[in-house]
Amino acid sequence: MKTIDLHVHSTGSDGTLTPAELVLEAKKNGLSALALTDHDSTDGIDAFVTAGKTYGIETVPGVELSTEYENTEIHVVGLFIDPETPALKEQLRMFRENRDNRNLKMIDLLREQGFDITAEALYARYPDSVVARPHMARYLTDTHQVEDMKTVFDRYIGDGCICYVERYKISPMQAVGLIHEAGGIAILAHPCLYKISSRTLSEMIEQMKAVGLDGIEALYSCNEGDDERKYREIAGKYGLLLSGGSDFHGTNKPQIRLGSGKGDLAVPYDFLAAMKKYRSDRETGSR
Repeated sequence: MKTIDLHVHSTGSDGTLTPAELVLEAKKNGLSALALTDHDSTDGIDAFVTAGKTYGIETVPGVELSTEYENTEIHVVGLFIDPETPALKEQLRMFRENRDNRNLKMIDLLREQGFDITAEALYARYPDSVVARPHMARYLTDTHQVEDMKTVFDRYIGDGCICYVERYKISPMQAVGLIHEAGGIAILAHPCLYKISSRTLSEMIEQMKAVGLDGIEALYSCNEGDDERKYREIAGKYGLLLSGGSDFHGTNKPQIRLGSGKGDLAVPYDFLAAMKKYRSDRETGSR
């Protein structure tokens, strides 16, 4: 079976491999296709697509947008997007501006806790990355101020912790609209991670479907028990495409491997084939 990975991150956001290195790793792992879905960033897409042509891997330009629904952070993946779409570019600029201000506030809070960290040192250590929380955690561990990255997140910069600062988000419905405006298809990412009730999840999906939600990430590295079955049923109920991915971040999430997740993930190429047919039908007006 030809396998793919439709959810991966590069140094364009909080991954540790460059877009080109991701494509090469995909080839080594025997994947047929790969989607780059950096958080709130499309900076790596050009290099990613070029590398795909070089190494003979089918590449899908994407993005993962940060949103919020009833005080819960929700991620929406856009696949087959045009990164030059003005509305998307403007929204990503606003995300970037907010992220930089947020980084400065979190660094100040870490310094108040006694840590030796400055914006200058942090950005200098990771010059080719879009600096975010994982880089702060890695900086504190690399400089031997904290034992490991998990401790940094659990005690200091994880959601709700003493040095955490909220980030600017849009609604899932707005994300669907932006992705469609950029010519892409909108996928609800990793529903297994959201600590919301089944009822709230259904209500959110209904609202997203009303504005054009196209698919759901039914196969994912952190699925447990009957999660896959449940999300396949949701896809059937709402007429959604199936998607899947590892959420690979390189050494920032060392337990997750590209393509295979924690070892047993296998996203079939059939998912991508269905998406391409769906897009073709939509463009020709038959959908």
